[in-house]
Order: sequence, then C-alpha cells, then structure tokens
Amino acid sequence: MLKENLKRVEDKITASCERSGRNREDVTLIAVSKTKPVETLQEAYNIGVRVFGENKVQELVEKYEILPKDIHWHMIGHLQRNKVKYIIDKVDLIHSVDSLRLAETIDREAKKHNLTANILIEVNVAGEDSKFGVPPEELETLVDGISHFSNIQVRGLMTIAPFVENAEENRAVFARLRKLSVDIAAKNIDNVNMGLLSMGMTNDYEVAIEEGATIIRVGTGIFGERDYTYV
Repeated sequence: MLKENLKRVEDKITASCERSGRNREDVTLIAVSKTKPVETLQEAYNIGVRVFGENKVQELVEKYEILPKDIHWHMIGHLQRNKVKYIIDKVDLIHSVDSLRLAETIDREAKKHNLTANILIEVNVAGEDSKFGVPPEELETLVDGISHFSNIQVRGLMTIAPFVENAEENRAVFARLRKLSVDIAAKNIDNVNMGLLSMGMTNDYEVAIEEGATIIRVGTGIFGERDYTYV
C-alpha cells in the first residue's frame, strides 16, 4: 500500500510542477509520520523515503534513536520552549517558530551545541483561532527580531491552511504566504533567507505547489488514516 500511495503522490507532484512550469526538484516532500509506528516508517524508508515530519517532540526523539541516521527530520508541530533542547541537534528544520521567546530558546540551545538552527516562521494566514502562527501584520517585526540571533538562520515561511473539501478555497491562503515571502525577501534583512515555503498537506498540496510551495507535508496521502492507538 505504501509504495502505491507514494507513487500516486509523486505523480501528482510532478503534474503540479508541470502545470506551473516548475522543476520537480524544487519541491521537497515530507512524509508526515506522526502517530505511525517505527515499523511503518522503516517500510517507507525501505522504498526510498528520507524526509520525515513529526508533530511531537517525544515521538520524534523516540523514532530518531531507532531509525537510520541518514533520515532528515523536520519538526512541523507546535514547539514548546521547554522541549527545544531535546530536538535541537536532531532536526534539519523547525517549521513552527511563531514568537521571539521561542526563537530565543532555540538560539540558546543551538549555541550550546555549536550549531546553527534552521527555522521557518509560522504565519497564521487564514486567521484561524485554532491555529498557531504569527498574524501576517506582525510578521516583519518578528522576522527582524529573530534576525539578530547568531545561532538561527531564518529559511522561509510556513502556514497551515484551513481544512477544506475543495482545495481551490486555499489558493488565496497560499498566494498570500508567497507574497509575504517576497515582501520580506525584498527588505534584505541580514541572516534572513526566504527560499523555503512550507505549505500544503494531503488535501491541498497540488494547489500549494502551483502557488509556489517548496515543501509539502503529506501524511494521510502516504500512510493512510492516522492510528491514534500508537500515541
């Protein structure tokens, strides 16, 4: 099942790239493996998956310890400051930074490990009360504040769009994030790069790619429905 699901997702990514005049290499597929047991991740690894995304620190750490070390781990869920120390040296990218206090903690922990933490700023483009993320109108102030930390590199933006039946309804959300990215990039802020746009999930990643996503986060499309008995 995994192999067939992955091929279906890959075919859709390729088609979306072709429609929007982009190269397939420009889009990174993150296999969102939250709630999935290690055995399932190993199966995905065996068919070529190397980039996994987790929502919870404890789950990421447990899987990191067991699975092969050439996996690229992404922290895509809300990150509490007291949990940063557990993943700072294990993840390639933290997608969900939405406050100066969280960034300050990441910078401090990164310094302890003598590394530079790559982060994305999470933006609540749709203004949903149930979602984390900085409001668009506060984005520039936050980015400017984070840019002064020496052990953090801002690599771009991330958003979680509303869950909709018709993916087209989220096109405006993705277009807005892309515009915010362009606007920030134009300011040439030191230590800030807007090369990455993490947006789009199982139900809307094709539209996200058409609107400029460089990272898509697909869980159900690859692994099937979540099994919460693992958590």
